[in-house]
Amino acid sequence: MIPMASFPVAERRGVRYLLTDIDDTLTDHGKLPAQSFDALWKLHDAGIIVIPVTGRPAGWCDLISRQWPVAAVVGENGAFVFYLEEDRLQILRHPSAPEAHANRNQLDEIAREVYAAVPGTRPAKDQFSRLYDVAIDFREEPPMLDLDAARSIKRLFEAHGAEARISSIHVNAWFGAYNKLSMAEHFLAGRFGLDISEPDQNRQVVFCGDSPNDEPMFAAFHNSIGVANIVEYVADLKTEPRYVTEAPAAAGFVEATLVLLDR
Repeated sequence: MIPMASFPVAERRGVRYLLTDIDDTLTDHGKLPAQSFDALWKLHDAGIIVIPVTGRPAGWCDLISRQWPVAAVVGENGAFVFYLEEDRLQILRHPSAPEAHANRNQLDEIAREVYAAVPGTRPAKDQFSRLYDVAIDFREEPPMLDLDAARSIKRLFEAHGAEARISSIHVNAWFGAYNKLSMAEHFLAGRFGLDISEPDQNRQVVFCGDSPNDEPMFAAFHNSIGVANIVEYVADLKTEPRYVTEAPAAAGFVEATLVLLDR
């Protein structure tokens, strides 16, 4: 991984879109610092289109799309995008996502198996506002479990044919052939006419993240950035981000923003 400070000036000048994870990328210990929110506004005011791409639930995405200076929010690891159009909230479901709640009983049944097999696991507190997936908390709240526990949760869901991804706080699982990348790619093409398979258009996009569920994004975008806490997950990544910040979490996002805007 290359230090963020080495991001070429010529590349910075071509950036038009910034996609970013939320937890432990924009936030620090579960809080959104003023500096992160200020960085989002700086990007907005500079004309850069900001789109959070998160595992967080539909309920959160409704609020974020309305109240943050962002163009859209990809939620539940790619099940949908929320965005405002003429002050009306629009919801675009991924073409491969099922109907909302279609697999809830099956996912809940597997989750019960997880709770019995991996001590200390429990439903994420934001589960009530999810439409498509199930989120298992392994270290958003105590007891804080290690990555081996998260890997065990992931394997159990996958053994039942579900998709499963590890974030910095949850393991998310769902049924459907989609992820953060495929929804972001679908939305960028449909909304902005951007084809990320074209190198010149790909370089217009920066992605910033921190955990294994961001790996498809790291692999897809030439200008991918990991905040410093990504180093904890290197063993779980087949593709690392191209750049890495010196600072972790929210401070790393602010660091990346300041570099990108120094043109």
